[in-house]
Amino acid sequence: MFSKLINRRSFVQVTAVITASKSAIALPKTLPITSSLASSLDAAILAKKVLIVMVSLDGCPFCKVSREHYLIPLKEQQNLAIVQVNMRSREKIKDFKGTDTTHDQLIRSWGVKVAPTVLFFGQNGKEFAERLSGAYIPDFYGTYLDERIQKANAQIIN
Repeated sequence: MFSKLINRRSFVQVTAVITASKSAIALPKTLPITSSLASSLDAAILAKKVLIVMVSLDGCPFCKVSREHYLIPLKEQQNLAIVQVNMRSREKIKDFKGTDTTHDQLIRSWGVKVAPTVLFFGQNGKEFAERLSGAYIPDFYGTYLDERIQKANAQIIN
């Protein structure tokens, strides 16, 4: 009986250590936040890709799903140029012309009112595909996203 107690106790302790280790290793999934859209766009075009910009809002559950289940996997698997800008943020950013602004001012200048919104930019900061605004039915979101990426990438000059 004593040996069974020790084995159970050891099992519980080992399980707790493994669980704690996994939690410590798991980093929050996020997209890079650029300080210069012009620089990010130049890098994307150099790689012959469109620049994908996700407009996010702190605490938005739909943003989290869009980011973690669609955009981050696409970025990792297809090496896409994807950055995030944040609604209501006063963080500084340079727009496509190199002008200093804030995330919130930039998003307002684009007329974006819904989070998440995904935009697809090509040469000169021109939108190369229709925006993906809001959260669609999960069965179709990935398809809509893929279609827009393909359409936008097809317009990048080789």
